[in-house]
Order: sequence, then structure tokens, then C-alpha cells
Amino acid sequence: MIITLEEAKAYLKADHTEEDDLIESLIDAAETYLKNATGRTFDGSNYIARLFCLTLVTDWYENRGLAVGKVREGIRPVIESLLAQLNYCYPEVEK
Repeated sequence: MIITLEEAKAYLKADHTEEDDLIESLIDAAETYLKNATGRTFDGSNYIARLFCLTLVTDWYENRGLAVGKVREGIRPVIESLLAQLNYCYPEVEK
């Protein structure tokens, strides 16, 4: 697990529990997206992977009327930059 529900909720400034299931599913999707995009497994000790997941979860949460999995155009440069770092700056397999 790269980020926890509590960390995501703090980043989102969501102090309610009604959408915990939604936020957890977005966390799972962001972590799967990262693994599929890089072929690597990261954990919570990698700060760039954490920021990537928090950024993606936030974008999906705030734009949930749009299709999940589609990164908003305004955020794409940040996502692409983080993915490039995670793809090329870390060993093939990270535990």
C-alpha cells in the first residue's frame, strides 16, 4: 500500500466517512495505474509514488463526473513528469 485512506482524506480535506469506499477504490485504482504504467511495485516509502497516487486520487475525486482513468488535461504534465521519474529513476524491481 502506497497511501492510506487517512492520508488521502487529509490530502482531500475530506472529514466525513460517507465516501470512504469511493476514496479507497480510487486509491486502489491509482496504485494499479502506477504499477501498470511503470511495471514496478512501490510502497509508501517512495515519496514520488506517494505524491503520484495522491495527485491522481485527488483529480479523480474532484472530477468524478468524468470517466475514471481519464486524467484531466490540466493535470497531465504533472502526472507525466511523476511517471517519468518513477519509470527511469528507480531499479527494475522496488519492494
